[in-house]
Amino acid sequence: MILRTLCAATLALPAVAAEITPDTLDTLPAADVVFLGEVHDNPLHHIHQTRATTAIAPKALVFEMLTAEQAARIPNPLPDQGTLAELLDWQNSGWPDFAMYYPIFSAAPDAAIYGAALPRESARASLQDGIEAHFPADPAQFGLNTPLSPEDQAAREAHQAHAHCDALPETLLPGMVAIQRLRDALLAHAALRAHHDTGGPVVVITGTEHARRDIAAPAKLARAAPDLPQLAIGQFEQPQDTPPPHDLWLVTDPHPRPDPCDAFR
Repeated sequence: MILRTLCAATLALPAVAAEITPDTLDTLPAADVVFLGEVHDNPLHHIHQTRATTAIAPKALVFEMLTAEQAARIPNPLPDQGTLAELLDWQNSGWPDFAMYYPIFSAAPDAAIYGAALPRESARASLQDGIEAHFPADPAQFGLNTPLSPEDQAAREAHQAHAHCDALPETLLPGMVAIQRLRDALLAHAALRAHHDTGGPVVVITGTEHARRDIAAPAKLARAAPDLPQLAIGQFEQPQDTPPPHDLWLVTDPHPRPDPCDAFR
């Protein structure tokens, strides 16, 4: 599988990784930062995230789906679902139905909210300016100024090509890899800032790809704060042939959706 061909980065996988059942989400191992991965449009994945968030009772929530500016709009106490969706202009965000995400907010209503999204205009500009110019902290701390090895770069480009139905021009792939690295670093930076501000625990809501411990946000967090205990949980829609690069993972039924490759045909 392409997932397993990508080169290991700064953090080796834990000695014990396991597939779990939803009941395990009520008694997760203690960690200062917990990455809860998802397939974005799968409602069951958000139910699992809500269950885990309730059990963890985090002091802070970090969302891949929110920019820092959006997160700053959220008042305390937490408003109702409709009011919050309007405050966030969610209907124009491109993310799935807010009704799937609101229960995560309400599972930790007193948690500080942090946004880690890369604004579209910054993503576009980073292709010209370089990703370091659009990172709010020291790029070296999170490894953004370290070039990937040729093997790792090629593997990541192949993964991006596969994720986009092998329909993209090859010239776009290096930029997509760079932006993915920037998004991972933004998640790690937001998680570290949230822990510094609140003392944790911190829950990070993100896609399962961003929750990978080998090359994604947990690896960048480990580089920046190697002594900070963290836990990375992935969710998948089919059984995995080999253990994925997460501490724990769940496999659920797939959510019915049109073939995403239809958009490229």
